[in-house]
Amino acid sequence: MQAHLGDQLVIESPTTGVARRDGEIVGLHHADGTPPYDVRWSDTDEVTLVFPGPDAHVRHVEHEPSQLGTEPDVDEVGAVSATSPPERAPNPGDIGRRVAAERGRKGLTRAETARRARIAPEYLAYLEERPADPTVATLINLADALGTTATALRGGGVDLPPGQGHALLHPRLRDLSPEECRSRLSTHGVGRIAVSTPDGPAVIPVNYEVVDDTIAYRTAPDSVPAAAVGSDVAFEVDHVDEAMSQGWSVLVVGPARVVTEPDAVRRLTERAHTEPWAGGEREMWVSIQPTRITGRRITPADQ
Repeated sequence: MQAHLGDQLVIESPTTGVARRDGEIVGLHHADGTPPYDVRWSDTDEVTLVFPGPDAHVRHVEHEPSQLGTEPDVDEVGAVSATSPPERAPNPGDIGRRVAAERGRKGLTRAETARRARIAPEYLAYLEERPADPTVATLINLADALGTTATALRGGGVDLPPGQGHALLHPRLRDLSPEECRSRLSTHGVGRIAVSTPDGPAVIPVNYEVVDDTIAYRTAPDSVPAAAVGSDVAFEVDHVDEAMSQGWSVLVVGPARVVTEPDAVRRLTERAHTEPWAGGEREMWVSIQPTRITGRRITPADQ
């Protein structure tokens, strides 16, 4: 018997062939996928060590060919990553990407997240790095560990505007200090640039970088974000936690200009964390030098 993380272990009645119990394999103890397994049972949501008998069989789900025979490595902080040939880069599914992104926002290691969700660290690594379809119980536990919802991890509501959740009963709104604002701007991300155009005001999302306290984004000369050049503009980033009905926003105001110095352009290009999501030829760098930076955060009154 051989299995992968995410497969189902099914125990059937030896006389009728009807499934008596089933669970998700969330931990392997041998690199070749042979027993025993850590199994999260669907009826109790408990994880136990199982040595399958003759009445058990493995129901496989789709896996990358390289998964069998790979053994996870544990890094210095306890995070687990699946070992795979260098030429085969991880190919996470949608759920895995959302779990990894939410874990990053919360500043949690894989080991800590797995402990909170009561799953094996190896299985969390598998979820984040390979296409997978975890059980409802596993998804609920992960959502609880990450302070979000199972629906959000599945991508539900991705096309809805933020902030449609229930409002806090006793909210507290406070101003963020300039240092707190800068930490939330981080080094890169997606923000919105507000500009005036011949057709009226426009607010456009852009991929941005923060270099030496200056905000920079890449665009095309004939695009709407390029209209910011030569004027004072507003740039905004925010985050809304639908599950907790709280969030924050940061607003930067300052003059925008084209970056023309070859060394500065090269530096920005080398430090860019991503290509513009809009695609196409976008080699014009625009920088915003903040003259005013403000932010606010809304939380429960008892925080």
